[in-house]
Amino acid sequence: MKLFMSQIEFLRHMTLVSFIVLILLCSNTSPIFASKSCDFPAIFNFGASNSDTGGLAAAFEALPFPFGETYFHRSTGRYSDGRIILDFIAQSFGLPYLHPYLNSLGSNFTYGANFATAGSTIRIPNSILPRGMFSPFALIVQYRQFRDFIRNTKFIRDQGGVFATLIPKEDYFSKALYTFDIGQNDFVAGLSNNETIQQVNATVPDIVNTFIENIKSIYNLGARSFWIHNTGPNGCLPVTLANFPSKIKDRYGCAKQFNEVSQYFNLKLKEGLAQLRKDLPLAAITYVDIYTPKYLLFQNPKKYGFEHPLVACCGYGGKYNNNVRNKCGESININGTKHLVGSCKNPSKRVVWDGTHYTEAANKFVFDQISTGAFTDPPIPLNMACHRKFP
Repeated sequence: MKLFMSQIEFLRHMTLVSFIVLILLCSNTSPIFASKSCDFPAIFNFGASNSDTGGLAAAFEALPFPFGETYFHRSTGRYSDGRIILDFIAQSFGLPYLHPYLNSLGSNFTYGANFATAGSTIRIPNSILPRGMFSPFALIVQYRQFRDFIRNTKFIRDQGGVFATLIPKEDYFSKALYTFDIGQNDFVAGLSNNETIQQVNATVPDIVNTFIENIKSIYNLGARSFWIHNTGPNGCLPVTLANFPSKIKDRYGCAKQFNEVSQYFNLKLKEGLAQLRKDLPLAAITYVDIYTPKYLLFQNPKKYGFEHPLVACCGYGGKYNNNVRNKCGESININGTKHLVGSCKNPSKRVVWDGTHYTEAANKFVFDQISTGAFTDPPIPLNMACHRKFP
């Protein structure tokens, strides 16, 4: 009987302990325990080529095949052989891939819109397409397009009809996820003007301040949840290595000073966003480090199933299979015979697609790393990016 009573007392004790633990977990301030996953009904994206789903192609000229060959089996205006990080973000929330704002044919903006275009900069560039180097749709222009998009959707919604079914609901703008991937072209702009690394670095604070001001402007239009990428290791890209062969390399073959510019930009951006959280307490602002997981692919490619990380998959010429005169998908003349600048045999094993942008396989790897929260500040996974309070 005493043994039986002891067992009962033990069970009561364990039940009480379990109850106390449960209370502690539920009262924990950490959103991991206290908050539900975010149900973003839409995504609005701003950026440059790494998140362009066809904006520049719609504005100027379609990208040739083999762009898009791996997943879409046709060119969609994405600067990859397949899907980009933004596609995997949308997919993770069960949303369709975003249509570019500039595409007038067959676009459905019910679940958001993409304002990014390849070649876009944070600051307004001095040299723009079609004769110059950069997109005319700088970040300030993308903001204005988004502002007008909100106004126009209200008009269309009030009018009713079929077009009203192809735009976001009114409350989607406050509930949506706002993603950003831009900055790399601002460095290219400086270097293309023969500025030194020191001169380019000196422009970084102003670039970041301009970035922050545009984020504030979008916040003022109703945005509340922000997922903001830093910039990748530009010194590892074949286009950099082919055009600046004399630059000092690190142990992995990347141009050190170019990566240091990226790192400095990332540091200032992280600091700027930390201050922005204080200035905008109603916003959920996540700084996303894509530099580190991208650099992992150049540090130890075999560990992650890749090979020849410094060599472009689609290109022609030289050590890095990259030449600005022999672009991916173009026809070139070799000894009097026309050849198509095509892709490598197995893009899924390669890191860089066309010398500047990443393959679908590399994009998927980076997405898998950043979506867990392991590379974000605050350390929050993608599906919790609507929450503002952290431990």
